Amino acid sequence: MSTIQSFRAKRVKRSTVRVRPVERPDAAGIDLGATVHFVAVPPERDPKPVRSFATDTAALHLLADWLVACGIKTVAMEATGVYWIPLFQILEARGLEVVLANARHVKNVPARKTDVQDCQWLQYLHSVGLLQASFRPPAAVCAIRSLVRQRDNLVRTGCEHILRLQKALDEMNVLLHRAVSDITGETGQAILDAIVAGERDPAALARLRDRRCKKSESEIAAALRGDWQPEHLFVLRQSLEAWRYHRKLAAECDAQIQLLIQELTPIAPEPPAAATPATPPQSPPETSAGGADEPLRRLLLAKFGTDLTAVDGVATGTALIWLSEVGPALDKFPSAAHFASWLGLCPDNRVSGGRKLATATRPVANRLATALRMAAVSLSRSECALGLWYRRLRAKLGPAPAVTATAHKIARILYAMIKLRRPFDPAKLGNPALQRSRHERSLRRQAASLGFALQPLLPDAVS
Repeated sequence: MSTIQSFRAKRVKRSTVRVRPVERPDAAGIDLGATVHFVAVPPERDPKPVRSFATDTAALHLLADWLVACGIKTVAMEATGVYWIPLFQILEARGLEVVLANARHVKNVPARKTDVQDCQWLQYLHSVGLLQASFRPPAAVCAIRSLVRQRDNLVRTGCEHILRLQKALDEMNVLLHRAVSDITGETGQAILDAIVAGERDPAALARLRDRRCKKSESEIAAALRGDWQPEHLFVLRQSLEAWRYHRKLAAECDAQIQLLIQELTPIAPEPPAAATPATPPQSPPETSAGGADEPLRRLLLAKFGTDLTAVDGVATGTALIWLSEVGPALDKFPSAAHFASWLGLCPDNRVSGGRKLATATRPVANRLATALRMAAVSLSRSECALGLWYRRLRAKLGPAPAVTATAHKIARILYAMIKLRRPFDPAKLGNPALQRSRHERSLRRQAASLGFALQPLLPDAVS
């Protein structure tokens, strides 16, 4: 009896579950590692059904040649780290179907753990149809995703240098952040450049203010009287240069991202320029992932076939994250419920004995879900229908459930817009003024039942 047959027999002997029929006889399993990959094929395909291969490119091609020689058509492996990416690309180029299995799903069945038994267990589960493939967008979308994530890393690193710059100013008691709202704005950069160049006179530094700055020169000069120390000035100069360098790299990523988006096949014909809607006034400021760029918004409009930024709270950066994480098409998700489940924005109801044991959402590390939650938070002060709906839920359930529910609602709205190629219709969400009046009447009834009467606040009380 071969190793895999003995392995299966032991499992069947210890269990009362009957053996499942083989649905995929041409399936293989791969256990990935940093230095070696273990591969298992059906015992009848090779006298040595389990082999190990190194992780260099030549060895990966030998692995693919062996699978093709054994008549393998589909391969299952765990999506662990980044070790699977080179092998995935090589196997996919050879015409093999590659299934990325969730490691949590594979390890739900207890067993002895070795590298050999792991690849055999993967091959068995895949052959009987018990593995579900994880979602992976097309290669063109994956290229955009890599650059968007790289830009996000550059922006985060640049923000760290801004914090170090701010710390150096605080150590010298230079209160530039009190004089200007943004130390990396026009006025802030001009003053920082002058300080690095050797200027120490507060009055001379204050004269560099931009005409749009709300603070006067005297106020700025009072904030710029500091204790200049050479070591802190050195850190200030290096932090400023590092921030500008990372900003330059982020701009290069922006240009490359737009080139890749232009090469992406649209899911709908590009609308005429006259039909292009204007940027909605309700949209929040652009996030660091997208950038405030009208050409980028028009590119996304052409690829999606509809303007996602028309939804309140959805900025160009959010639409870009959607494109990079999912792509312009939603063929892999048959319904909005499936899509919301993949995002981890729907309740994970666990029922036993007719009782709900838990209703919390599953912990899912999804960048798109995070972006949608941020879009939901931006609606906290908005007077649109989504903003009113969010505040009602927040008052009833609390902040965290309200954010998740609002992100879920935004995800379903965007799903319908892309799936049906329809523009956003805010009238379907209800009339905000009507909703507010109904809410006020409800509050008045509750107050009357308690013996109180609601009175409008005076302007002085509001301030």
